[in-house]
Amino acid sequence: MSNIITEIEKEILPQNDFKFSIGDLVDVHYRIKEGNKERVQIFSGVVIARKGAGSRETFTVRKVVEGEGIEKIMPVHSPFIEKIDVKKEAVVRRAKLYYLRGRSAKDTRLKSKIIAKKK
Repeated sequence: MSNIITEIEKEILPQNDFKFSIGDLVDVHYRIKEGNKERVQIFSGVVIARKGAGSRETFTVRKVVEGEGIEKIMPVHSPFIEKIDVKKEAVVRRAKLYYLRGRSAKDTRLKSKIIAKKK
């Protein structure tokens, strides 16, 4: 049984090779189907957690809209994710940033790394 699962994971994993880590400010381009139409919705926020491994790996993105915190848990290797753009990288010393939940939007700012622009 486990051999079948590992073979399926090998086929799925190379499709999405996203490079991001905890604390990064990202734009997730997520494909949504509404009736007959498909559109791409951009969810922008801070990655506060990454869980699992292989095809079962998920990540949590948090953003604050009008004073309310919104979190989305998405599979890393979902076929609905078109791309993940890293807008800002952060320096964090924790694997999970759940402590950001109790803070205001202004208090959730993280120390950022300086990223060289690619030519």
